[in-house]
Amino acid sequence: RRRKRKPHRSRRQRRAHFGELLQLDGSHHHWLEGRGPKACLMNLVDDATGRALCRFSDEETTWAAADLLRAWVLEHGIPQALYCDGKNVYQRRPTSREAIEGIEPQTQFGRMCSKLGISIMAASSPQAKGRVERHHGTHQDRLIKKMRLGGISDYEAANRYLEEQYLDEHNARFACRPAAGADFHRRLSKRLDLKWVFCLEAERVVANDGVVRFENRFLQLKPQRNQGLGAGARVTVQQVRSGKLRVLHQGREVAFELLLRRQPPRPAEPQLGRAPQPRPPAADHPWRRYPAVEKTARRRDGRWK
Repeated sequence: RRRKRKPHRSRRQRRAHFGELLQLDGSHHHWLEGRGPKACLMNLVDDATGRALCRFSDEETTWAAADLLRAWVLEHGIPQALYCDGKNVYQRRPTSREAIEGIEPQTQFGRMCSKLGISIMAASSPQAKGRVERHHGTHQDRLIKKMRLGGISDYEAANRYLEEQYLDEHNARFACRPAAGADFHRRLSKRLDLKWVFCLEAERVVANDGVVRFENRFLQLKPQRNQGLGAGARVTVQQVRSGKLRVLHQGREVAFELLLRRQPPRPAEPQLGRAPQPRPPAADHPWRRYPAVEKTARRRDGRWK
C-alpha cells in the first residue's frame, strides 16, 4: 500500500513593484508580558520590499483594519491589492438572495477597498501569506523585548513607540529594494474624502412617515423637492469612526434630523402594606356568556359579595 505523497509546492517569488501587493494580518499575543491585557498587532507588509506598518488594537476588527489601511494610504498612496486570510472581516459567504441574483458578497472592509479600487485576495493557508507571518515572529521577539526595556505598560504608549522609533528602525534593517523601480501606488485624489471612504454603510427603507431607523436610532428625513424621496425608497446610511451619520439617496446627500427616543412609561409603584384586591368581571363581560362558566361566575360573585 503506497503512501499518498503531498503535492510539490515551490516558493513564490516577491512581486516586482512596490505597492503591487500588500499582506494584511493580525497577531494575537501577550505583547506587554503581563503588564497589560492581551492585544492584537495589526500588521501590513509590502510583498515586494518587506516594508511594514503596524498598529495595536484590542481585536482584529473592521475598524482596526480600516485605520491601518488609511494610515498606509496617507503615507504611500493607494495599493493595487491586499492579500488577507478568510476571516469575516475581509470576506464572507453570500446570502441566499446574493447567490440567486449573482451578487458578489462584500464585507464593510471590502466595500471600503472597492471604493479605492483595491482588490482583496484570500489566502487558503497561513503559509500562503508567509511574509507577514514571519514578520509576526520577528515582532514577537524584538518588539516585546524593546517595549520591556522601555518600560511601556499600555498600548497607547506602544503605538506611539511604533510610530516614532520602532518601525523606522525595523524597515531600515529588514526592508529591501524592489526588483523593479516603478511605484505601483496610485495617487490620492484631492476630491476624495477618506472620512467617508472608511465608513460603515447600511441600506435602509424609508417608512411612511419619512423616518429611517439605524442602530436603534430614528432619522427624520428632510428631502428637497427635486430629490423624489418618498415612502418605500431605499437610502444608504453611512457612519464614520467618530459616530457621525450621513444619509445618501442615489448619490446625493439627504438632510435629516435625529429624533429623540420616547421613554417607556414607568410602572406604578405598588402601595406598601396593602394587598391587591381581586376585581370581579363586569356584568356584560363576554366571559359570562359561556354556559360552562356561568355557575363558576355565579359562585364567585356570591363569594365576593
